[in-house]
Formats: sequence, C-alpha cells, structure tokens
Amino acid sequence: MDYSRYENFDFDRISAFNMSTGFKDRSYQMHWHSYGEILLVGPGETNIFKVNQSTYNLKEGDFVLAWPMEMHAILDADREQSLVIQFSNAFMNSLLDLQRIMHFYRNLHVIERSAHPHLSARLQTLVYKMRDVFFSETSDRELRCCMLLMEFILAMDEHRDEFTSELNPGGRGNYTDDVMRRMLMVTDYIKNNLTSDDLSQQSMADMAGISKDYFSRIFKNVTGMNYSKWLNMIRLEKATELLSQNDMTLTQVAMLSGFRSIPSFNRVFYEEKGMAPGEYRSLFVSGENSNQKTK
Repeated sequence: MDYSRYENFDFDRISAFNMSTGFKDRSYQMHWHSYGEILLVGPGETNIFKVNQSTYNLKEGDFVLAWPMEMHAILDADREQSLVIQFSNAFMNSLLDLQRIMHFYRNLHVIERSAHPHLSARLQTLVYKMRDVFFSETSDRELRCCMLLMEFILAMDEHRDEFTSELNPGGRGNYTDDVMRRMLMVTDYIKNNLTSDDLSQQSMADMAGISKDYFSRIFKNVTGMNYSKWLNMIRLEKATELLSQNDMTLTQVAMLSGFRSIPSFNRVFYEEKGMAPGEYRSLFVSGENSNQKTK
C-alpha cells in the first residue's frame, strides 16, 4: 500500500480528513494551504520543523501543529515514520467549540512530550487509532477518523490549563449556553459581513445584548486573544482563502476581507505571516504545482 499521499487532496471538495506516512525525503519546502496539519514526530536524532517564523528542534513523540493557512516547512526530519494528519478548515468551522479551541491554540505550534507527558501519551494513542482506522480502508473510515480527531481536539481542550499562562493569561472562564449562543450569533455575523461599515467592539457587544467590558472578557477567554486581534485573524483567514484565487487582484482581496486600505492590509499581513501578500500567494501556487509531483 502506498502511504505517501501527503497533501495531494483538495479538502474543499473531496475530504475532511487525510493521513499519510512513509516519505523518504527528509525535508519539504516552506508552503501553506487551506487545511490544517498535525504531525506526530518520528524517531531520529534530528527533527527540525518551521511554522511561520519559528523553528523547532523536536524529539520522537512530540507534535507539530500547523493550523489552516499557516506557513510551515520540514527542514530536516525523519518523515518515513512520522504520521501526518490533515483536516479541512470547513471541519474546524463546523462547530463553535472547534472554532473556540482552534483560536485559543492558534499560537501553539508544538506539544513536547517532555513538557506535557500525560497529554502527549493520550494524543499519541488517539493518532495510532486514527492510523489503524484510516489504513483499514473501511467504508466509514473518514467518519470514524473525524470522531477520533474531535476526541484529539477535546483532549487538548481538557488540558488547556497547562497552556493558559502562555496563551491566555486572563484565564478561561465559564459561560452559560445563552451567552455562548449570543457569541456564536456575533461571530457568524462578523464572518459573513467583513465589509460592514461598523464591526466595532461596541456594536458587536450591543448585538449580543451585553456590556462592552463583559463582551471583551468573553472574547479574551474564549478565543485566547482580544477582539481587535481576533477580527484581524478572521480577516486574514478570508484574505488567505482569496489569495488562492489567481483571478483576484491584491486590492480586491484586501477590500473583500474588510481591510480599509492596502497599507493596512499589508501591515497586518506582514505582522502575522512575515511576508507580503503577493509573496505568500506565490508560495501557495508553487506548493500546489509541486503537490502534483512529489508530496
């Protein structure tokens, strides 16, 4: 069986889940795509990965997290025995809890076994279950793997206090179902109306029927970032999606993503991605072409 089907699937139209292993090449160029990846590091003295602008030297049993549309590369690692999970952005956006967890962990890109032994062991067990199901080629393997992936993400959330001081100094907080429904209404509105004239925090708090201060606290605890940062992340997610369409100009991409000016778009994009939007687009195109050959 050929297990080396790494990044050959179009997740927008074909599948919500993919898994691969068995690659002999020890590196792969910097690239990005609309789906996310979870990589379980294989054996070997050298396992070096890069996500966005950070480089990580990891050990067997560690995890690499590359969220949808993040730059990442394999600099030098044992890919033959590592396991790669790929999941669609649509899957992560299908439930509020999945969105909440992803945004909380957006700036977390490695889980080291030495620092989080219990969580890492639990996650590794789940990944091995996914492997057994996925490569069994049963008719319901995608559903079963997605269920296990949800369990993987839930396990991370159950251990989030281990990461709170680093990712969210304000703490997690607990909110009623009614408050979470209001937040879902607001976040859905924002995602569907990025070009609206007024997406201010005050207006969104008014829409949710809560005070601005309470709204601010909820956003910080649920997403792991303040409102303005979150709004920029949502705009960037839309922009990176549009950048995969070569028939759109950068000005069109910026405007449809809710940025009021090209300088603002370029500044926010560079702060997050470390490169200009045009350069980022070229890496997507080259990555797509190379996928047809080797990946």
